[in-house]
Amino acid sequence: MVAVSTAYSANTYYNVAASQTANAKTGSTASATATTTDAAATSVTLSDAAKAALAAKDFATVLAEARAKLNTLLTEAGRTNPLEKDKLALDLSSSDPHELYAMASDDSFTSDEQKAAGLEMQRRLEAALAGPAAVAKVTGNYQGLYKAAAEYLDSSGAEEKAAPDWIAARAAVTEGLKQLQADPKKLPDAGEDDPVAIYLALVKAGETATPRPITDVAGTARNTLDTLYADATKAGKAPTFNKNTSVGTYIDLSKFDSRTLSSIVLDTSGKFTPEETRAADRALRAKSRAALVAGFQNAAKSSDPTAFSQNIISIYSSMSPEERQAAGWSEDFYKAAPGSYQSTSQLVKMFADAGGSSTSFMSLLGQ
Repeated sequence: MVAVSTAYSANTYYNVAASQTANAKTGSTASATATTTDAAATSVTLSDAAKAALAAKDFATVLAEARAKLNTLLTEAGRTNPLEKDKLALDLSSSDPHELYAMASDDSFTSDEQKAAGLEMQRRLEAALAGPAAVAKVTGNYQGLYKAAAEYLDSSGAEEKAAPDWIAARAAVTEGLKQLQADPKKLPDAGEDDPVAIYLALVKAGETATPRPITDVAGTARNTLDTLYADATKAGKAPTFNKNTSVGTYIDLSKFDSRTLSSIVLDTSGKFTPEETRAADRALRAKSRAALVAGFQNAAKSSDPTAFSQNIISIYSSMSPEERQAAGWSEDFYKAAPGSYQSTSQLVKMFADAGGSSTSFMSLLGQ
């Protein structure tokens, strides 16, 4: 085994942040306007059965499956190396956390393959923190940001959780949450292993992970669609985007992540047909609506009247610029969310000063 390369340990991510911490003292509020990452491309949704199957696998099996998947991805992409000019050049979004950790930590993988897995892990952690960090910038409250870091770390596999760097990172987040109980608006000082402080320092330095170029994402999407079409034809059925088909094979674009759908909708390289872009647009807008509905429903369960505004800020900040453009989320749309937060917060404060409470304020709003 080699030293683990992850988004919260002694790799490039850590070293850049360490130098920034020394120079900039990350206790200051960091800007959340640096390059954001695509959360949708980050998410790997697993069923309960799949999660149980993963938990039952021994690490040797995970290693073998990670090797096989990486070989397949390289072959499909026509590459021999997942890196290009030290940057991730292969779509690893289909790899689950166990597989990524196996790739990053075992010396059966080349140094470039290990670095590629580490970069993908970094990208996922940053995507998980981008939205909560934007909310923290607006509200001044860091509790949600540290809770997001805790949830991300806790989703790791057993082998990763046994690694010294994971243990140190999780302990730092626990310490950060403890300090925030006393003052939720004071950025904690939880030591050099704190992944949140590292992330904020990287944002401030403009050194966060850069998403794969949208043209590269489009190339992968083109290959995936062609494969789906070929499989349908091989089965004797014509591929179609009509989900009510009784004679063809339905090509379900809802299974594509948002950034991949955005690459089809924007079609900056002219790889897709009008029918494909229309189908991708429908799928992307359905995802966008679902995110808004989920944000509203989550806010409706909260006693905080500013919850929906915060959810919009988080969702928007977790999207890549291409996703926002393709989904029609303009900058003006985003600006309305912080504005709503500030005005609602002021109304709540005025109501409290008059002797009311947030609960009674919500009752006036009919919630």
